[in-house]
Amino acid sequence: MNPLMMTVLILSLFSGTIITLSSTNWLMAWMGLEINTMAIIPIIARKHHPRATEAATKYFLIQAPAAATVLFSAITNAWLTGQWGIDQTSMNLPTVMILISLAMKMGMAPVHSWLPDVLQGLDLMTALLLSTWQKLAPLSILIQLHSTHSPLLIIMGIMSILAGGWGGLNQTQTRKILAYSSITHMGWMLLILQYEPNITFVTFLFYVLMTSSLFMIFNQNNALSINKLPILSTFSPALCSLTPIILLSLAGLPPFTGFIPKWLIIKELSHLNLSGLAVSAAIAGLLSLYFYLRLSYTSCMTMSPASTLTTASWRTSMNTYPTMLKITIILSAMMLPLTPLIMTPMM
Repeated sequence: MNPLMMTVLILSLFSGTIITLSSTNWLMAWMGLEINTMAIIPIIARKHHPRATEAATKYFLIQAPAAATVLFSAITNAWLTGQWGIDQTSMNLPTVMILISLAMKMGMAPVHSWLPDVLQGLDLMTALLLSTWQKLAPLSILIQLHSTHSPLLIIMGIMSILAGGWGGLNQTQTRKILAYSSITHMGWMLLILQYEPNITFVTFLFYVLMTSSLFMIFNQNNALSINKLPILSTFSPALCSLTPIILLSLAGLPPFTGFIPKWLIIKELSHLNLSGLAVSAAIAGLLSLYFYLRLSYTSCMTMSPASTLTTASWRTSMNTYPTMLKITIILSAMMLPLTPLIMTPMM
């Protein structure tokens, strides 16, 4: 793709998200979402590969009805209440339609099945963009709707945790596994959204940090499937030892960074006398722990099959890693002691 055109698309992508983030009016928020969608589709299809074209087509076919539903819901709410403000959405019918359409845009259960298929047709860095940045604009609208206490948010949250964990169990493609990981993390965010939106925002930031680390590690070694992970020890011994740490952090195990959001969510739900919901979410999260452990075992405890007659090549070159990869790995593994400092401004 022409570098000038790529620059225009990236700027449009950022502009659409910023418009939605700064909007309190449904019409402007919808326009930002549409600019965002129209900018990402050429980026998805830029590889001129049948899988990329298929992914772009599927993404467009999903986003178009979702955007139309958002606009229809906003018009219905304006008709019923006489208000276009996002925080004025108080009627049950428009609220339900908006929640479902935003869940479709973000790839959350029960309308999540498109996300793994779309990510499978993308290169790893475009998949990272779709898994992180593209979720920011719809999530900002959900945060503005947090005063709307709807049981639908809790139902979609639990369903997303279960669907993400269950769907990733038998996958062998890393992009599909990370897609189901994204669905699971979005479910955790929905659980706490209507009670403590600040924790939702912190959870999203940590999710972006840890997911970026893992995508960049896989991109560094072109690991598109689980079968390519054993060669990490040969070409990138340092990344081989760090990959399990990032995976366990994504799983939410202490003493890594990913433990912070899950602990905060469970603690807040317990304080709200929703202990049953907290226990259910923690148990459902064990499903995703299984495939994180599977990836960890494959990446650092197995060796790529090779004939005993082959001669190992002498490695004289030193691998160099991008600075951003180093920063995200360090933050993904070592931010747990900073939890009080992170949460103090939100108290």
